Amino acid sequence: MSLKVIKYGHPVLRKKGEKVTRVTSEIKQFIKDMFETMYESRGIGLAAQQVARAVQITVIDVRGITDRPSTLELNGKPASVEKFMPLVLINPEVKPVGPKVAGTEGCLSFPEIFAEITRPETVDVVAMNENGERIEFRAGGLLARAVQHETDHLNGILFIDRMDTETKQELKPELEELQARTKAELKKSKE
Repeated sequence: MSLKVIKYGHPVLRKKGEKVTRVTSEIKQFIKDMFETMYESRGIGLAAQQVARAVQITVIDVRGITDRPSTLELNGKPASVEKFMPLVLINPEVKPVGPKVAGTEGCLSFPEIFAEITRPETVDVVAMNENGERIEFRAGGLLARAVQHETDHLNGILFIDRMDTETKQELKPELEELQARTKAELKKSKE
């Protein structure tokens, strides 16, 4: 079932997600619904907060993105990104290991808004997968960027928080309009 992607201005986007202690059938269904929503929205990542649930779950799939390569290492050896996708991260912990690089980012909760964001190029990740098993890997390139972007969401941090001041000023009118529209929709739905 496709879920509604909430937009900037919705308070749950600023909530830190609760840890998931066990993967229940309800959580597995939620993960399926998140993937369906992400694919339908043509995204490469989606965090639970973006569908109005403050829990530590994100889904990622960078297959098919050829202009921004991804790298993956499992147990210190290069591995196939394609075979590792689609990816579910529950309670992820992300540690930067590489130098920082700038790259363009967008977000399903910020339609049509893109900006250069500087993040570590490579990260080590420890998380639980959809079966409740511990997974560990090193990600680089677009995969590393997607993991960091989605993990930020799980902690109530938005990509606009990572923008430089100049970029944020340039985007201020669009951000304010999006926020006002979202707040108006929320108010209307409560009436």
